[in-house]
Amino acid sequence: MIRSRIAPTPSGYLHKGNGVNFVLTYLLTKLQSGKIVLRIDDMDQARVRPAYLDDIFLSLEWLGLEWDEGPESVEDHLKKYSQIHRLDRYKALIESLLPYSFACECSRKEISQNSIDGQYPGTCKSKNLGLNTLLTSLRIITENKTIHWVDLIKEDTYVRLDQSIRDFVIQKKDSNPAYQLSSLSDDLDMGINFIVRGEDLVPSTAAQLHLANLSGKEEFRKASFLHHPLVQDENGYKLSKSNGAMSLQHWREGGDSSQFYEWFSRIIQLDAKIYSINELLDYSKEIGIEGVLEWFRQT
Repeated sequence: MIRSRIAPTPSGYLHKGNGVNFVLTYLLTKLQSGKIVLRIDDMDQARVRPAYLDDIFLSLEWLGLEWDEGPESVEDHLKKYSQIHRLDRYKALIESLLPYSFACECSRKEISQNSIDGQYPGTCKSKNLGLNTLLTSLRIITENKTIHWVDLIKEDTYVRLDQSIRDFVIQKKDSNPAYQLSSLSDDLDMGINFIVRGEDLVPSTAAQLHLANLSGKEEFRKASFLHHPLVQDENGYKLSKSNGAMSLQHWREGGDSSQFYEWFSRIIQLDAKIYSINELLDYSKEIGIEGVLEWFRQT
C-alpha cells in the first residue's frame, strides 16, 4: 500500500507553496488509495512556537485535507507525536553511521569564511577528533558520491553530494539529530514509500538516500520520489515563511479556501476552475495520475 506524509515544520506560518505541496501529496496518495500520515518535524525546538503549531492544524482544516495517521490536535502532537519522543530511534540510526562519520568543531561563521563555494570546506576531516568530543557535530563523508534515482517529475536525477550538500551534518553540537537523519528515520519507522517534495529539496533526498545506502535501509531506496516546481512570489523568488502576504493564515483571514483552489487551478493551467479539494479530487480522477503529473511537468 502507498503511504505518504504531510510533514510541515513549525518554524513559521505556512505559505502557499506549503499548501501546494500538501494538496499534491493528498491528491496523488488518494488516487492510489493510499494512506496519509501527518508528521510535524519539530526537532528544532528553539524555533517552534505554539502559534506555528496551531497554524498547521488550522491550515489543513481550511484546505479540507484529512489524514489517516498522526496527531489530531496540538495537544495530541505534543503528548504523543513530537519528534522529541523518538530520540532513541534517531540515536540508533546515528550509531549505525558512525563508521562513515567524522567529528567537526567548526562554527557556521568559520565555514562561511573558509568556504570557496558555499559548501563545507572539509576543515575537520583530517583532525581525527573523537566522535564523542564535546561541542562537535557529526558529519557524513560524501567524497566522490553520486546519487541516482528516477523521479516521477524530474525523471533521471543525479546528484553529486560533494557539490550540493558536502559532508552534511547528521548530529548537531547539542547532540540532537539533524534534519536529514531525523527525516530518514521517521520515514523508515512510519513505512513511508511515496515522498512528495519541492524541487529545492532534491539535495536532501540525495543526502537521505546516501544515509539509507550506508545503513543498509534498502526499503527507502525502493520508495517513489516526486519533486515538484516551487511556487514563486510576484518577483520570481522562492516563497518564505516570513512573507506574511503569501501565508495561508493571511488567506484564511480573507475567507474560505475557494480562493486558494481557484488560484491553484490557474497556476497549473487547468481547463476548468476549481473551488474545493473535492472538486480537484474529482477532476484528478478523470485525468488520472499521469494527467496530474503533467500539470507540474509543464508548470
